[in-house]
Amino acid sequence: MDDPSIQTASTATDKLPLAALLALAMTGFICIVTETMPAGLLPQISEDLGISQALAGQMVTVYALGSLIAAIPLTIATRGWRRRNVLLLTIIGFLVFNSITAFSDSYGLTLVSRFFAGVAAGLAWSLLASYARRMVAPHQQGRAMAVAMVGVPIALSLGVPVGTYMGSAIGWRTAFWVMSALALILIVWVIAKVPDYPGEPATERASLRKVFVTPGVRPVLAVVVTWMLAHNILYTYIAPFVASAGLGERIDLVLFIFGVASLVGIWIAGKLVDSHLRLTVLVSLALFATTAFVFGFGVHNPVVVSIGVAVWGITFGGAATLLQTALADAAGSNADVALSMNVVAWNTAIAGGGIIGGILLDSWGVEVFPASLVILLMVALVVTWKSRSYGFKTGRRYEEAQI
Repeated sequence: MDDPSIQTASTATDKLPLAALLALAMTGFICIVTETMPAGLLPQISEDLGISQALAGQMVTVYALGSLIAAIPLTIATRGWRRRNVLLLTIIGFLVFNSITAFSDSYGLTLVSRFFAGVAAGLAWSLLASYARRMVAPHQQGRAMAVAMVGVPIALSLGVPVGTYMGSAIGWRTAFWVMSALALILIVWVIAKVPDYPGEPATERASLRKVFVTPGVRPVLAVVVTWMLAHNILYTYIAPFVASAGLGERIDLVLFIFGVASLVGIWIAGKLVDSHLRLTVLVSLALFATTAFVFGFGVHNPVVVSIGVAVWGITFGGAATLLQTALADAAGSNADVALSMNVVAWNTAIAGGGIIGGILLDSWGVEVFPASLVILLMVALVVTWKSRSYGFKTGRRYEEAQI
């Protein structure tokens, strides 16, 4: 018997279900702010809990670790569950574990709550893109994912600074209570506006290995790792990088430029992902690589760095939409599992960016960043270019896409 959701989507107009998609975007917003907010509140957290700032910084580390460890097994374990129940489970996780973080006076309990908040995030990230795709017809899937991902650049450009300011003004615990309140509101929003879909029947569930070796999945994951590794080397150490151009005191403005440019990038990706996915990925990588190359000659020039940050932001803004669309298309009905692999690849690149960037910074300084970025981005370009049959296929993606 046909799934009524498929029948509805196949006859849908071009009007997107914005209320439902924005609920997914809010989920992504909470994921990002919950992950990164402690970084801006380290002095307050360390003083309150009686620990060093280095130990307080591990609140970010264990969150990422939770996402890495849990994304794939939890996604596989919940494949048969109804989709809205899984989404609500992740949001309830944020409500519970952010609340525990807010009232905890124990460093150990705080780390445990942060770890399980990361577990909730790992499951959420593997779910959001495929959920957005199921709400619409094939030719709308790219735009739907762009809307569902808009919470990420908003969180990076506005949510984190606001959370940091709020924590500084009225206490870091209050900032986490606010995140719990947002999660509570989101639970009501999801129940009221987000449609429910059945899970995947046991007879149709492919093994993890089968999904991984599906044509197109590995090339997309390779591009995720190389592209995001290049991005995170620069983003993690953006402060010393822009300081070399005399912008050390204006890091807030630099991050704001990056965030606004990222929003522009999401808008562009939403317009082009369905009709020109392959070309948009190639152009984004080429522009980022060119920007990195120019940085090599103008790393000490504030104008060059400022313009470069804007271009970089535009290319990054649409990355999640483009790469997750390509990965979900390649995996087909096994998109949830493939997207859980994306969570692991993405977080590995974040960790790798911090480690490799730190080694480069300590050994040779920010002057070596541009060359490193160019090498990584050229690898990503070559993989994308060679994956014209699977992964980053030519032509309009929805000609063969399935709901």
